[in-house]
Amino acid sequence: MELRQLQYFVKVARKQHVTHAAEELHVAQSAISRQIHQLEEELGVPLFVRKGRNLQLTSVGKLFLERIEVVLADMERAVSEVREFLDPEAGEIRIGFPHSLGIYLLPTVVASFRQQHPNVKFRLRQGTYNSLIRDVMRGEIDLSFISPFPEKHLNVSGRLLLQEELYAILPQGHKLADNDTIKLEQLKEESFVMFSDEYSLRNIVLEACAKAGFVPRIGFEGEETDTIRGLVAAGVGVSLLPEMALTEISQLQPAKVRVIEPLVTRSVGLIQRTGDKLPLVAEMFQHFLFDHFQED
Repeated sequence: MELRQLQYFVKVARKQHVTHAAEELHVAQSAISRQIHQLEEELGVPLFVRKGRNLQLTSVGKLFLERIEVVLADMERAVSEVREFLDPEAGEIRIGFPHSLGIYLLPTVVASFRQQHPNVKFRLRQGTYNSLIRDVMRGEIDLSFISPFPEKHLNVSGRLLLQEELYAILPQGHKLADNDTIKLEQLKEESFVMFSDEYSLRNIVLEACAKAGFVPRIGFEGEETDTIRGLVAAGVGVSLLPEMALTEISQLQPAKVRVIEPLVTRSVGLIQRTGDKLPLVAEMFQHFLFDHFQED
């Protein structure tokens, strides 16, 4: 069993297509097909079944993928640790983040860290709450910003960095747009622009509305804070967004109003795989973040 076979297998499993895997790996389709066939012969079981033009994992293939992803991530980490032993300042930090933190917080702290450590590289991965926890557990990323911060989790641990307030955003011509503050119940008759199901901000808004005594009427759903801001600014509904997601000024700018009843907040933290020793460069960044948010 060769490392190349395992790498090809993982890529095909993720893409569910030999052609797409070959394009991304910059190798011939025939080479990938041959290596996968040899791997299946060595294991004595089929790893894929064909469904139309795509390949799907068999039940054994799914189990094998789960194990091999961890093995490859550990091997990649081992290589990084050797390089960092020679020069931690030239290492790479693999970090995950939710989209709402990619607008302001992530660029700010990365730029600040690189002023002190200009040769350190970052590999960034954006994801949802569940996908970021999964990637940390698999060892595919070293650290991840996360919101809400999971206080108790068997496989990941970390530290709470901050509590951030969510604001109501309204079209500029809305009757409440000029208010300094509002109660959330004042929006109960409005159409809401919400994040889709897999985003944690959706649950925060739903819970806040429940506290205010109503179930929001959802008119539109989106997956990016910019999309939600734009739709609200265009007059199609109202929403709640974290303060950091409202720092950027754009042509379509919604009104921002503080919600005082109930006060709506979210927790933001930093997590790693429980029991893991971080690569030196990731540990440097972790301590930098703890100091940065301690000062704030």
